Amino acid sequence: MDTNGHQPMVAISRKPHGPALAPVPERPLPGTPRELFDSLPPLPGLRTEIIDGRLIVSSVGTPEHGLAAMQLFRAFIPLIDERGWEGFSGNVDVCIDGSRDPVEPDFVLAPKDCPRWGERELLSSGLMLVAEVVSKGSAEDDRLKKPAIYAGGGVPVMLLVDPLTRPASVTVYSDPKEGQYQVTSTVPFRREIYVPHPIGFTLDTSVFEEVL
Repeated sequence: MDTNGHQPMVAISRKPHGPALAPVPERPLPGTPRELFDSLPPLPGLRTEIIDGRLIVSSVGTPEHGLAAMQLFRAFIPLIDERGWEGFSGNVDVCIDGSRDPVEPDFVLAPKDCPRWGERELLSSGLMLVAEVVSKGSAEDDRLKKPAIYAGGGVPVMLLVDPLTRPASVTVYSDPKEGQYQVTSTVPFRREIYVPHPIGFTLDTSVFEEVL
């Protein structure tokens, strides 16, 4: 009872407790982040990844973020057509070879016969290139975690588009060995940057100034 003589309101849960919360033999509770990921229903409009042992569910980003991925897609169309590859702008899941952790890059280049993990995830070791567009919510993971993740998964080249640096920049990571990219190259927006083997393509980074 409070100082005014009123009885405080207490919220009482009507949900069952105890055994009702225990897993049933046919459907045990997930024991790993990967098992939890696999148990999730489709989540339209959300990105679901496992990064450094953390299951992360986030929004797909701003329209500008999506446009930057589309600019990459447009830039690589000549190469896609010439080599018969496939391009995906933020709409494909990748399974990291080894850890089996799922990630969803902002852009992916892959051969048509890229091996898969299950029906919907491309296997990282079969990819040609992945790219991430840095946003405020993903900056630490994109800059510090993703290069090691992709290098460890055997992705030959990673491209990082970072509008939050001063000046805004594009970095190319290549030559993965023992879980690290051995070669990096960075240029500010407006400069050209060479994307090495197996890509062999010069990217004009001024395309990102139009959208970021």
